[in-house]
Amino acid sequence: MSLVKTWYSMADATDKFGLQMSELVAWVEEGLVRAEREGERVVRVNIDDVRIKVEAMVNRS
Repeated sequence: MSLVKTWYSMADATDKFGLQMSELVAWVEEGLVRAEREGERVVRVNIDDVRIKVEAMVNRS
């Protein structure tokens, strides 16, 4: 069992990494970040996937 929180709300994920909501939504829509949905609405994202994308952005700079 993981002791670390893995799934964050969209707002919490954007706050944690200083992202724009539109950028996070784009990653989810492209399949780069796993998400939990309620109907059509994304309610949580996998923070490990978000972290990988943010690290890739930093390394490209």
